[in-house]
Amino acid sequence: MLFLSFWVIGSATLAQQNQPTIMEVEMPPALLPYSNPLLESRDDLGSVTTPVINGELEKEILRRISNVYKRHVLAIDAQVQGDLVSAENYINESFAAIQSLMNDYPEVQSNRRFTELYRSVMAEHSEFYGITEVRTETEGDIFDIRAELFAEQDDWIAEGYALPENLTINQTQVPLIQNQHVNRHLMYYTLRRPDVMERWLERSEKYFPMMREIFQDEGVPLELIHLSMIESGLVPTARSWAAAVGLWQFIRATGAFYGLEVNWWIDERRDPVKSTRAAAQHLRDLYEFWGDWHLALANYNLSPRGLRRAINAAGGVQDYWVAYPYLPRETRGYVPGYIAATMIAMNPEQFGFQRNYGGVSYAFDVVEVDGLMPLEDLAKAAGITVEELKDKNPELLRWATPPVDKYPLKLPLGLKDDFLLAYQDIPKENRAQEIAMHTVSRGESLGIIAQRYGTSVRSLYDSNEGLTSMIHPGQRIVVPVAASSVSSIASDRPSNAAARVTTTQAQPQQQQTQTQAPSNTTPITYTVKSGDTTGHIAEWYDVRSWQIRQWNGISDVIRVGQRITIHVPTSRLDYYRQVNDLTFAQKQELKRRQRAGEDIYALRFDGSSTGSSATVTYTVRRNDTLTGIANRHGVSVSDIQNENNISGTRIYAGQRLRITRR
Repeated sequence: MLFLSFWVIGSATLAQQNQPTIMEVEMPPALLPYSNPLLESRDDLGSVTTPVINGELEKEILRRISNVYKRHVLAIDAQVQGDLVSAENYINESFAAIQSLMNDYPEVQSNRRFTELYRSVMAEHSEFYGITEVRTETEGDIFDIRAELFAEQDDWIAEGYALPENLTINQTQVPLIQNQHVNRHLMYYTLRRPDVMERWLERSEKYFPMMREIFQDEGVPLELIHLSMIESGLVPTARSWAAAVGLWQFIRATGAFYGLEVNWWIDERRDPVKSTRAAAQHLRDLYEFWGDWHLALANYNLSPRGLRRAINAAGGVQDYWVAYPYLPRETRGYVPGYIAATMIAMNPEQFGFQRNYGGVSYAFDVVEVDGLMPLEDLAKAAGITVEELKDKNPELLRWATPPVDKYPLKLPLGLKDDFLLAYQDIPKENRAQEIAMHTVSRGESLGIIAQRYGTSVRSLYDSNEGLTSMIHPGQRIVVPVAASSVSSIASDRPSNAAARVTTTQAQPQQQQTQTQAPSNTTPITYTVKSGDTTGHIAEWYDVRSWQIRQWNGISDVIRVGQRITIHVPTSRLDYYRQVNDLTFAQKQELKRRQRAGEDIYALRFDGSSTGSSATVTYTVRRNDTLTGIANRHGVSVSDIQNENNISGTRIYAGQRLRITRR
């Protein structure tokens, strides 16, 4: 099997934010939690709504390969014409189309036409952006393990496998059923590769305490923390062929939906705490969509359109085990793999493993440091190695902290006070200054410059009047960076201090003042609540995270109760004023409505001119609990009981509950 990964640097869309960024190009609708499989549309880049089989499937794949080739040729033609902005767009579209094709049809990786197309598109991207480093395809041992586990080769399976005697399976919200598929995975973990499960159990002692706390806070079944075992093998830096990253293997689009920021400097999908909270919220949303935990888990692994295709092929019954024969091979192994891993992790001694491996839980202190501080200097101030610092901060991708005013650096417990003293002694010359100008060197192109600064060709054109595709050595080019932010030439950490990148001050007349409010806007105040991130707040108010940081002179660290100023369009002031008073669930519901095409700006949340309550009717699904329903809707159990004249906590599938969210 060919494992592929896609890294596109310089998204035109994100670059307009004047923020250094690296974008893994994906088709966001494919895996967003609120995608409606029944309403998806087809376009010439990727989506397909109806199942195709046999010859139709081959024809569909060939059609989509053809569409990618067309964009590939258009990208080359645009470069011949000197239209580098169009070339960049076509290159990014090619990558998006390839990613969508692999999401829909994983089996396409064995198609020779596809592998040749991939090499051509990858080569053109590397040439355009001047990328010379070798691209690693996957990172983490989980992918070799899954390839073996999901291969469905049964020559090693022992006949008559039975669960250990006197096994006590704890009652769980996600059913831990036993069948031949689950038994196969149990045998793999206990008989064929017990070393794999032992590694996972050891790593779980580091991350599970933190995960349990977050899942409980989000109202998600605690046993679902075991999903991280088969997603990443509990390795925060794991990266798949499909550009999914982290403990919970988020693609960029889905991670962004849950507030995980990704740019050239950081990848918060690798942040254990932030990604775990995002995973809990994503799983909760998927369950609310499907009403069945096994289907929700399958959708975590497979796009909704792929899952719907299998359900339709199975006769339309929304049951994972009925749809099982029609699912892709990996998804057929995914839910049984989760069930088997959970059974063992909850009862390790009965399966022949240790109860305790002596691991230390993931805990840390947080200190705020300047942007673009070399990790080498920070590690030295903390009295630890750079590797130890990166272990606490796996989201950091480069040799220094990102270009922000302040960055929340995680340190091992007990080092904070000594670090703060040593931090003041770091030489000032080690701290970068603001830059906005680049002097062209021999052999450079606009694509190469955009890649080096983590921006796009479009942003270079927008920032330099009269700029053309023909540039010459010595030419000075404005590179857009946000005010109060800094950028550094995009390279790995220099091997010695003397080789460190030197930066220069931007000329005032050439650097826009980003702290000024946009025209036709009005400032309003939002009070930070538990679970909020700058990414969430930016999404709710239809602005960008970097704008929130600039307007308030803050970093990504926000605290409950903190008051944040946001500039919103004056014409939509009434709508945005209500956001501060909504629960987290209500705010997510508004965004879901927006994605569904509703004009959310024209209404109050309760449909009236005052107040911000909303009354909905919820149909109870199998395995639902009152606590889970209350958490998902941002109300209390007693609220639901009073609203529906329920004296206890007993509810049944199909029951309709009236829920008022205030």
